[in-house]
Amino acid sequence: MIKKILIAIVCIASVGMYAQEGSVSPYSYFGIGELRTTSTVENQMMGGLGVYADSIHVNLKNPAAYSKLGLSGNNKVGLTTYTAGISHNRITLKSFAEQEETALTNLDYLALGFSLGKGLGIGFGIMPRSSVGYNIEQETTSSQGAVSNVFSGDGGLNKVYFSVGYEFMKNLSFGATANFNFGTINSNRVQSIEGIQFGTFDRRESRINGVDFNLAVNYTPKVTKKHTLYTSLRVKTQGNLTSSNSQEIGSFSPDNGVNIELIDVDLDAQGLRNTEFKIAPATTLGIGFGEEKKWFLGAEYSIQSLDSFSNDFLRATNVTYGDASAFSVGGFYIPEYSSFTSYLKRVVYRAGLRADNSGMIVNNKEIKDFGITFGLGLPLGRSLSNINLGFELGKRGTSTANLIEENYFKINIGLSLNDLWFKKRKIN
Repeated sequence: MIKKILIAIVCIASVGMYAQEGSVSPYSYFGIGELRTTSTVENQMMGGLGVYADSIHVNLKNPAAYSKLGLSGNNKVGLTTYTAGISHNRITLKSFAEQEETALTNLDYLALGFSLGKGLGIGFGIMPRSSVGYNIEQETTSSQGAVSNVFSGDGGLNKVYFSVGYEFMKNLSFGATANFNFGTINSNRVQSIEGIQFGTFDRRESRINGVDFNLAVNYTPKVTKKHTLYTSLRVKTQGNLTSSNSQEIGSFSPDNGVNIELIDVDLDAQGLRNTEFKIAPATTLGIGFGEEKKWFLGAEYSIQSLDSFSNDFLRATNVTYGDASAFSVGGFYIPEYSSFTSYLKRVVYRAGLRADNSGMIVNNKEIKDFGITFGLGLPLGRSLSNINLGFELGKRGTSTANLIEENYFKINIGLSLNDLWFKKRKIN
């Protein structure tokens, strides 16, 4: 078992070295990029709910849920849960005049969760926090002729985290997660004018890092012999990020792309070599009701004020920020958890929907995101492990106001593998 854990740790460390290629969205131009999912496939397929917790799945949204990770026997045998998820996203980008189709496949998370007994659980892992990937062409005219501006960017932020959850009173759990965010965002602008021999470019790089915390309280009392009430309050603290910046400007030949002149901008003189920006706290309330190993239905609401957000180095002139919010509802149904005669009766059927207001206002239009989710949890034999398949149909943005509407269909695959990590030996 120790060997398996070491292999998993090496895998987690290696994932942190992969390059971010998780977005093709033009909206990743703004802020720190397109925010990536922060939940496992099984939670995503319930509209992204984090209020529900059980003994065999890691809940990446809710650190208090680690207190529920299962034990076997009379608390002498603990379980560890390995979880990983990948997604394949087919996206149609549509403007007022044309549309384009593209696709992305990404690793979304890799994590471990441990039960330490007596209502105590811990976990750690790595996942992308945001992704930048856009290529926007803008054609205008001036007194000199036709002007072409091409804006492109790549990179994004990853985060490594450590979580702990503890049930300090019956049905009442507290959890905390420490996140370390790190990554690089590259932003480029290339301009060429018809009839002018040379074009100009502006290349910017931001190396970003910083910490934030997630705090959670869960209260899950039994309201009848079979039924449980699930409630949670979660707070994501203010994210304090620092950025080390560099900038190059110059000219180039449009015929062969060769640089004619290259200048390193003195950002120290402008006070932009090292900048700071803050991401406001977010609060989430969740409630649900269900029967253990049978069915669950829940809802969540989140709110976050972004009106003070700004990035002095990578500033955009056509965006403002306001209050962000998110509403989600979802649940699951298991026909017969312990069925010996039918595999389909042991399958977990999940569904949900979500509606997000990003708080980002571009060209005076608030960018919204709506998705419908559904999926299956497929048991692996008679073990506690399972494969989770998920599907999501959604739309973000709008094709009005010279913007882009994104229609997407995402396929998710998640593994949740449970194994013994400690067993007290007996000597006969």
